[in-house]
Amino acid sequence: MRDELDEMARQIIDANSYLTLGTVGPSARPRVSPVYFTHVGYRDFYWVSSPVARHSLNVAERPDVAIVVFDSSAAIGRGRAVYVDAVAAEVPFEELPRRCAEAFLDVAPGAVAFTPAELSGAAELRLYRARATALDVHIRGSDPKYGAPNGIDSRRAAQPWA
Repeated sequence: MRDELDEMARQIIDANSYLTLGTVGPSARPRVSPVYFTHVGYRDFYWVSSPVARHSLNVAERPDVAIVVFDSSAAIGRGRAVYVDAVAAEVPFEELPRRCAEAFLDVAPGAVAFTPAELSGAAELRLYRARATALDVHIRGSDPKYGAPNGIDSRRAAQPWA
């Protein structure tokens, strides 16, 4: 069963280009932001943002984040999602060559494969990485194999990087 849930998580992550990043602001209010992402091994999630964007400031202050990857165009009752608990940070300057090589190895058509020079110094953008600490797959209540007898949606733990 665990292998099937891991594969389900991989499929959902691979099929989507955007994640919803949940951060906590200075007043303890939650903040969610959609960001284009890439991933490495289903555990490291990368995105590029301005360091003065509210979510970037929140990450700098409170690195624990929540992520949801899902297809918003799915029909009602057909949604699939992955929920990720992670620790996020701006990628340090000395790691940029390695992390850029990872993050931009395989980008979607139209996306930019940034270089370290474009993400450091006076550049207006930075590379961020969230390292997953836990991951759950959304299970529809009506799922024939994993659904609940009461028909209520649930989550099941997965570890697609294993």
